[in-house]
This record gives sequence, C-alpha cells and structure tokens, in this order.
Amino acid sequence: MFFAIPLANKPTWHAPPWMTVLIIVINMLVYWGWQAPEERAVERSAERYARSGLAALEVPHYIRHLEQRVRQAPEEKPHLEGIQALWKAREDALVYQDMWQEQHFREALLAGQVIRTDDPQHAEWQTLRAQLTPQEPKPFTMRWAQYFDRGFTDRPETLLTATFLHGSVSHLLGNMVFLFLFGFTLEMALGSGLYLLLYLLCGVGASAVSLWSHAGTATYGLGASGAIAGLMAMYVVMYKLRRIQFFYMLFFYFNYARWPALMMLPVYMAHELLQQWLGGQGVDYMAHFGGLLSGALLMAALMAVKTLDAPANLVPAAAAPLSDDEAQAQASIQRAQRLTDELDYTAAHQAWHRAARLRPRDPKVLEPWFEVAQHFPDSEGFHTAAKLLLTLPDTDHAARKRLHAHFHTYLKLAKPGPRLSANTLVHLVPAFVKLHAWDDAQRLAGLLHRSTSVHPKWPDTLTLLVNGLTQNNQWEAAMGWLPALQTHAPMAPVTQLLTRQLK
Repeated sequence: MFFAIPLANKPTWHAPPWMTVLIIVINMLVYWGWQAPEERAVERSAERYARSGLAALEVPHYIRHLEQRVRQAPEEKPHLEGIQALWKAREDALVYQDMWQEQHFREALLAGQVIRTDDPQHAEWQTLRAQLTPQEPKPFTMRWAQYFDRGFTDRPETLLTATFLHGSVSHLLGNMVFLFLFGFTLEMALGSGLYLLLYLLCGVGASAVSLWSHAGTATYGLGASGAIAGLMAMYVVMYKLRRIQFFYMLFFYFNYARWPALMMLPVYMAHELLQQWLGGQGVDYMAHFGGLLSGALLMAALMAVKTLDAPANLVPAAAAPLSDDEAQAQASIQRAQRLTDELDYTAAHQAWHRAARLRPRDPKVLEPWFEVAQHFPDSEGFHTAAKLLLTLPDTDHAARKRLHAHFHTYLKLAKPGPRLSANTLVHLVPAFVKLHAWDDAQRLAGLLHRSTSVHPKWPDTLTLLVNGLTQNNQWEAAMGWLPALQTHAPMAPVTQLLTRQLK
C-alpha cells in the first residue's frame, strides 16, 4: 500500500474553492439521495423475494447463467461458488441482492427470455413475478454505472455518470478527501470553469481506459477515483520540478519528505500498474492509471498553450515565540526523527527517550520511540516506552486498537518478560472490554486478582469486565468471576444477578 499527498498549500477563503466543494456536494447528493435509498429498497425487496417462492424457480437458472460465464471467464469461479453456497444455505435474500447487480440476467429474466412460455413452470413464475416486480425499486446505480461488456457505443454517457457513483460510505468519503486535497490547489491555478472541464475530461479518460482494459468482463465500474487520479497527475505536472512537501505512507511506514513534484507521476502510475498486475480485488486500478494518464496529457497540453502560475507554497503565519521547554522538545523530536531515518537506532533510542522526558504523554513521541526501542527489547528504555504508551488515554476505538496492538507487541518482544504494573492493568482491562478482546481482558484481570495487594480500582474494573461478559452472553466466563465479585464487589448488581443464576 502506498500513497502520497501534498502539504504545500492550503485553501484561501478570500477566493474559496467553490467548484471543488460543489463537486463534492454533488457526489454526496447522488449517494445519499439515490444510491443509499436504493440499497435499502433492494434489501426490503430481497426480504419479499425470499418469501415469494420465486427463488425456487429463478435461482437455478441464475446459477446456470453463472456456470456458463465461468466457462468463458474461469476467474469468476469464486463468485459462482459463493452463490451456490448461499443457495444451499437457503439465503435467498442474499442471492437476490447479487442477482440485482447482474443486469444482463435481470433484463433477460424480466423479458421472459429465461423462463419461457414453453417452460412448465412459466405460468406459476409469471403469476409470482407479477406480484413482486411492481414492488421492486427502479435501478439507479446499475442504470448509470459503467458495464465493461457493453463497449464504447452502448450507453456512452456512463463514461461520465459512473464517476459520480460510489459503492459505500467509506468509498465516497475517501474519494472526497483526496478530491479536496488536490482539487482546491488546481482550482486556484486554473479557475473554476477550466478546472471543472478538465476534471470531467479526466473522469471520461479514466473510464475509457478502464473499459478498454476490462472489455468483455461481466463486471461494472463506478467511483470518482479515476477523475481524482487525473487531478493528482495535473497537480504534479503543473508544479514540474518544484520541490513539494508530501506526506507519504508505504505499508505501515509513514513520514514527510520534500520531492520534485513531477517525480511523483511515474511513482503513482507504477503503483497502479503493479496493483493491477497483482490482481487487487474490488479496486479498479486501471481507472486510476487512465486518470493519471489523462490528467498528465491534459495539463501538459494546456501548459504548452497557456502560462500557468502554480500557487506558491504558502508560508504559515508567524507563530508565537516558543517557550524554552517547547523549543527543546521540538529540537529533540527533530533529532530523534533524523536519527531514525538514518537507521541509527542506538542514537535514535536515546534521542526519543530524551524527547519523551519533555513530552511523556504525546503519542507522536511515544509511538516512534517504542518502535525504535523494539530493537533493544531487554533495555530499560523499551519497558519505559511500553509503560507510557500503554497508559495513554483510550479516547476512541482507533486509540484502543492501537493500544491493543502495542500490548501484543510488548508481550511478544519484552525480555526477560513484560513488566505490567497494577496501574497499567486497570487501565488496559476496560480498554480491552470496550474492544471485546475478552481473552486479553480476562488474562489481565486475572493478574490483578492474583496480586498481593488490592488495587483501589479493582472492584470497578472487575464489575466492568463481568458486565461486559454478561451483556455479550458469555455467561460461563462471567460465572467464573463470581467468587471474586462476592469478595470485592458483593453489592454490585452483576454480583446479585450471577448469584441468582446459581439458585
């Protein structure tokens, strides 16, 4: 996984990027106004379908349709096997939702070309269909998505309309974030009208390359990511060799770097081709590649006939003078990061330790220190970094997931073994309960229970754990804690509940 986004500019509200905002609003209106309601309507229709008796008549024909497609495209076999498994499990509603997206089959089915008049079941099917079909929603997403087996001349408008459709909320929101990050700078440089025209052309170019690449396959494409890839290419071509600060992520490593902007174009394109070659599922990498190619060619052609002033890198407003402690902290962090980048882990370990003394509750200091300290799992610094990191506030689900991951890393690497204080344990147990990481929560609670002294927070921690177990129907595990509850929290409601269960 790789991505890189520029940090060179920020929007100015003296000349707001209204066109970028408008494109984002249109994408959201299409999804929330039509696609999401359609999805809910299809789910309701699927429930009616499962009760109608039509599945017994139609699904065997649908499976034969998929079997025929697999003979032409063996890579579709997992899809067929999935539908066969659903049919065997009598998940008729889920089969219907899949069938809904197979537009060719549905068209043939509703036109009477699947269950024909000479079929003994035709009269029964026609009666049941007449009852269900008027209640089915009119297709929207499938009407405006791009089908790869239809060619360029059949519904050419979908080359553009497909770029305003999305498959899920995360798909939509992820695309809109990148649209804004690249779009507002280009709108500042091009003006709203020209920017909109080039955006739409990039979308059409991305769809065209995708259609050419996937021609003949029984799938469809949608999403703004191809057009947004065009904006990415236009951005780096516009800045050419000017050094731009990028935030980048490669797998699990992320950092900042200043690179010549144009250098990113072959990197972006190679990444999309590599992902396509690796056979990434569910992502149309060739649409991304087509968008990059279209954006690069369009911007190069535009710059050949028109002088563009790329927005200068904006300098942040002068900040208030730093305190001595803050200046020392920033200097320590910069030195530690430089040593980490240079792979001088011994010096980096010491530098992060000094930075942590100045910022002992800053995850942006503790996490890189913990990562570097993993090279020295028997050092005092590794145990200290883990202790500080594992007692950070679990403010949200993402923070708790990070806490859980750090906990397991520490358990795996710590030498001669982990050092978990009672204060750390009473912090981790509630966080793991919220994650439903029951094995780890009970494991740590057991350490607390067996400790020589009772922690002041142990009764509350214990009742929180057992309440969580009961609410998730883990009664046997909850019962195992009853003796501890009767000792440390005898009046707690959950103690009374479990006591009654024994009677």
